[in-house]
Amino acid sequence: MGVGRDDNTRGSPLLDLIENAGGCAVVDGGLATQLEKHGASINDPLWSALCLINEPHIIKQVHMEYLEAGADIIITCSYQATLPGFISKGLSMEEGEALLVKSVKLAVEGRDKFWESLKATPLHSYNRALVAASIGSYGAYLADGSEYSGYYGPDIDVNKLKDFHRRRLQVLVSAGPDLLAFETIPNKLEAQACVELLEEENIEIPSLLCFSSVDGENASSGDSFKECLQILNGSDRIQGVGINCAPPQFIESLIHKFKGLTSKAIVVYPNSGEVWDGRAKRWLPSQCLGDEKFENFAIRWRDSGAQLIGGCCRTTPTTISAVSKVLKHPKGAVGSCRR
Repeated sequence: MGVGRDDNTRGSPLLDLIENAGGCAVVDGGLATQLEKHGASINDPLWSALCLINEPHIIKQVHMEYLEAGADIIITCSYQATLPGFISKGLSMEEGEALLVKSVKLAVEGRDKFWESLKATPLHSYNRALVAASIGSYGAYLADGSEYSGYYGPDIDVNKLKDFHRRRLQVLVSAGPDLLAFETIPNKLEAQACVELLEEENIEIPSLLCFSSVDGENASSGDSFKECLQILNGSDRIQGVGINCAPPQFIESLIHKFKGLTSKAIVVYPNSGEVWDGRAKRWLPSQCLGDEKFENFAIRWRDSGAQLIGGCCRTTPTTISAVSKVLKHPKGAVGSCRR
C-alpha cells in the first residue's frame, strides 16, 4: 500500500514530507545513547529527560547532529518526561510543564538553525525536518521495563491511562511541534487510550504511534497486531503506525504484517539489536546482526513498504547518516526512494 490521502489528511505535513523525500523519509536515532557520548549522566528514572533540567545544550547539539546526518524527522527529549516524574524530583507542576515546552523548543530551534545554515548551499539534498514531540508509554514512566511487557497491573484501565497522558499531551501540543510520536506502546489498551485522547482533545497535529514487540509477532503484551491496528485504523488523527525499539531482525516480517492490516504510513525505527535489561538497567550484546550493517536492513525495510525509517536505542548519527545515504541516494540515482 502506498501513502494514502483522503479529505482528512490532505496537506498533512507528514505525508507531504514522505512524498518530498521520494516515498521514504528518515527518522533520527537514539537520543540517550548520543547524550551519554557527550558526557550526560542519565542513570535516573527520568532517563534522557534529566538533561532538560541539567544539560539542555547537549540535547540541542544532538538534534543538530542528527539533522546533519540527514534525518527528516527529529524526536524531542520528552519520551520519559512526565509531570509526575518531574514532581518526584522536587519540581513544581509549572516547572515540569516548562520543561515539556523546552523539549519541543530545543528541537525546533535546532531544526530552524540548521535549515538557516543551508541557505549558503542552495543545492543541498536535505528536506526541512519535522519535529515530533515524543510521548512515551505509561511503562516508560514506571521505569521498570513494563513498556516491553505491557503489564501495568490490574488497576490500570483506559481512563487511567488517558488521565496519565492528558496534561502532558496538552502541554506538548501547546509548544508547537509538527507531529506527535507515541512510542513503545506495549498493548492495545494504551493504544485505545491514545486514540480516544486525541479525539477528546481535538488534536489536529498528525500523530505516529509505534508499538514495542518482544516476539516479532505481537505487541509486547501478547495482544495481536490485528487487534491493535483495528483500533488505530479508525482514527484519522493517527497517520503513521509501526514499531520502535524492537530488534532489527523482527522488522521486515512485521512490515509485511502491517501492510496487510493498515493503509497508514508504516514507520520503523528499531534498536541496534542489543537487548535492554530493564531490571538490571544495562544493555546486553546483540545476537542478531552478525556482520550485517544496519543500513542494509533499512534498504529491505524500504523495499518491503516502510515509509519512515530510523533507529532507536544504541543507534547514532553515524547509523542515520548511513541509512540516509542508502535510502536517499541509491546507486545510479539521487533522491529516488520510490518502490
